[in-house]
Amino acid sequence: MASENLIVTSDPTYGRREFFKDSVVSVAKAAQEFAKHQAVVPEQPAPAPVRTDWLRPPGAADEALFLERCTQCGDCAKVCPYGSITFHPQNGTPVIFADQMPCYLCEDVPCITACATEALLPVEGRGQIRMGLASVSHRICTAGQGCHACASKCPTDALSMDFGTQRLAVAAERCVGCGLCEQVCRTVNDRVAIRVTPFRLLAQTLL
Repeated sequence: MASENLIVTSDPTYGRREFFKDSVVSVAKAAQEFAKHQAVVPEQPAPAPVRTDWLRPPGAADEALFLERCTQCGDCAKVCPYGSITFHPQNGTPVIFADQMPCYLCEDVPCITACATEALLPVEGRGQIRMGLASVSHRICTAGQGCHACASKCPTDALSMDFGTQRLAVAAERCVGCGLCEQVCRTVNDRVAIRVTPFRLLAQTLL
């Protein structure tokens, strides 16, 4: 029995040119059928960029020492009553994302008490904590239009209104970088005008 792909004809007018043309068409159809049955590899989505604006929990030692001491046990996160402490997606160390859930500066700082390796060091009071420093974008800040939401929520009175310039001022010596100002600004304004720079990044700029 002749193969299905074999072209057979008894027509005496069927010449080489027609035979070649029909052969090419047959091969093209076979190639199309083969391509249909090939597995289509879906495009892989681009990985989400790794954020660098995270804060360390209260009392964190200098970054190098913190990484040396932290065992990624998660005890600090377990005792945080607000769920502020989460984990770095790459190395599992404890971090805080101010725009998601800031640090509420618990009076008894249970996260520090829970740390058995002194990656989080004891502090004498909330004023000794240094997680970061808030900075204001005066171009989009609405403090001059009467919004003082961040200043009213600041637990260390680091934010105040300069009525001479109609601008919000940050007292660096009082700011602990808890992120409460950033969160409240996000909830009451269309654009976030105040953000916290992590202490470890501030230290790098001074080197």
